[in-house]
Formats: sequence, structure tokens, C-alpha cells
Amino acid sequence: MTVYFIGAGPGAADLITLRGARVLSQCGTCLYAGSLVPDEMLEHCPPEATLVNTAKMPLATIIDRISDAHRAGSDVARLHSGDPALYSAVAEQIRHLQQLGIDYEIVPGVPAFAAAAAALKQELTVPGVGQSLLITRVSTLSTDMPDGEQLEELARTGVTMALHLAAHRSEQIVEALVPHYGPNCPVAVVAFASRDNEQVLRCRLEDLTVHLSANNIVRTAVIFVGNVLAAEQFPDSYLYSSARMSKLRNDSQLP
Repeated sequence: MTVYFIGAGPGAADLITLRGARVLSQCGTCLYAGSLVPDEMLEHCPPEATLVNTAKMPLATIIDRISDAHRAGSDVARLHSGDPALYSAVAEQIRHLQQLGIDYEIVPGVPAFAAAAAALKQELTVPGVGQSLLITRVSTLSTDMPDGEQLEELARTGVTMALHLAAHRSEQIVEALVPHYGPNCPVAVVAFASRDNEQVLRCRLEDLTVHLSANNIVRTAVIFVGNVLAAEQFPDSYLYSSARMSKLRNDSQLP
């Protein structure tokens, strides 16, 4: 018996990976976060599968349901939104499974920042402008940021930021970032990326709070900050340059 942590993607039912859909179709038990995972995704489950909505379950109950399936010899699909590698709360579940000796695997999914970038119709790493992406969040009452990862400290890098789980703390974001990025730095916000109610807005950093409030965006959003968002004049990459193509042709003629 194996527990498969499956990334369900950012919201759209058809953004689950082929591997994720295949594994989901083979598991006799599926535990899913009903508040985040679309019902259409459950259509991949076998007709006889046991479906468990964990939206209001504490961790101990979730582990108990997995243990019950383990004793019954049933593989478990544990559906999480986005990709399990980021802000998915799988780490504590894995710790319990390891203590119980229950095998597990992770099936990656489309992360929210990737779906949000697609909604913006642009690349986040632009030649000569920005080649890094810093994925982070802000401190909240439920989850504090470790020492050295406070937004004010991370902002000193000046690289493009992708802020998750932070739309309700826009004033904190502006206060922390303006000294390093400037008030006119481009910002893009994508709420509910890939879903029917997707929202996209662009503004200056100093105007972020006003725009979020005007559009009633307080959750399920990715906030990008950086000059790549408005980059227009930049060099072409070397990848498709005539110099590289010429070198490839010459190299292919070597004995």
C-alpha cells in the first residue's frame, strides 16, 4: 500500500498532470481538500473509490483515515492543490507516515506561480533584466517566517518576487519592499489563476493596497514584484542566436 501525494494544480480541472490523473484512477481511497480541489478532478477516481473531503479535518483524523486504508490494503491518493513542494502542508503528513512505516510517493503538479505567469502571458526570467525568481510569503499569526526570511531582508536581493498567501497583508508588503524596489516598481497580481473567476491586475508597488481593495482580492492570489513585469527593451537570448546556430552546425561537422 502506498500513499500518493498528488499535485492537483492551481485550480483548473484539466491542469492535473497525466501521471497524476493515472495514479488517481488507480487508488481505492482519495483524500482531498474540498475547498481547493475542483469536483471535476474526482472524476478520475475509480467508481468504487472511497472519497474523503478533508477540508474540515484536523491532521490526526487525516492520518487515521490513511492508516485505515493502509490496514485495508488500499492505495491512497492525497490530492493537494498546486504542487506538493510549495506551501502544501505535506511535510507534517509525511513525518507521521514515516513514523507509521507507511510508504509514500510524491506526484508533482502545476504550481500556482506558473499558472499565474501564464495568465500574465509572459516569461518571468528576461535576458538582461532578471534571471531569478524568489518564491516566498509573509508572516501571519498561523505561520511565522524563520529568522533571515523576513520580507525586509529578502527584499535586499532586488530579484523578482512571487508572493504566495500574502494578499491580505498588502500594506506590510508595500512597507517592506518600497525601500528596495522603489514606489514605481511594476506589480502584477493574479487571483484564482486558471479558474473561471480568475482576476489579473497590474499596478505600481505603492498602489498595491488600493488596487487589491478595489478588486476585493484578499486570498488565493500570487503577487509578482519586479522590473521583468514591464520589460520591453532587452537583448535576445543566446539560445536561438545565429552565433549559437552556427556553432552547432560547425560542431556537428567534427569527426
